[in-house]
Amino acid sequence: MKPVLVIYATREGHTRKIAERVGDDVAARGVRTDVVDAAHFPKGLSLEHYSAAIVAASVHGERHEREVVEFVKKRVHELERIPTAFLSVSLSEANAEDPTAPASRRAKAAEDVQRMIDRFLKETGWLPSKIKAVAGALMYSKYNFFLRYIMKSIAARAGGSTDTSHDHIYTNWAALDQFADDVVRSITGVRSSPVQVQ
Repeated sequence: MKPVLVIYATREGHTRKIAERVGDDVAARGVRTDVVDAAHFPKGLSLEHYSAAIVAASVHGERHEREVVEFVKKRVHELERIPTAFLSVSLSEANAEDPTAPASRRAKAAEDVQRMIDRFLKETGWLPSKIKAVAGALMYSKYNFFLRYIMKSIAARAGGSTDTSHDHIYTNWAALDQFADDVVRSITGVRSSPVQVQ
């Protein structure tokens, strides 16, 4: 079987960790993967070499990473020929998933997530086979002073952590593992289990 491509764009590195986790999960289920930064996608490499593609992009300023937007716009016809999935990584999704937040705040966050995904799909003209919103992270240790101040203010308004002494990861890793299983099942037609290494 051809490998699965996992392509991502990131600013502070958390979306790379998400892409690597999904890539490792898919590989653990017996399907080879290539995890590639969209900013460094090899020239001349065709998506015909892949059985499926998973695209992961974080959101900043309510827009997905420019590198992924450009990659998808340029490759949309290739992407349409294989099974695909889109992972939209945002703090808004963290708010939507927060069980301690008021229902109105969760609903507003979920609307924001859907609006940003819809904008991305309209801008790129892409209709992926699967779409999954993923809670991101507050990477205070990676922000400069100005950005740390802005993100702290945003977090305070949204009910997130304002403790800048360390990073705050909101990603549901178990849900990503399940997502990888779903991707493998959609490619192979069988439910898979992680390969046990002896």
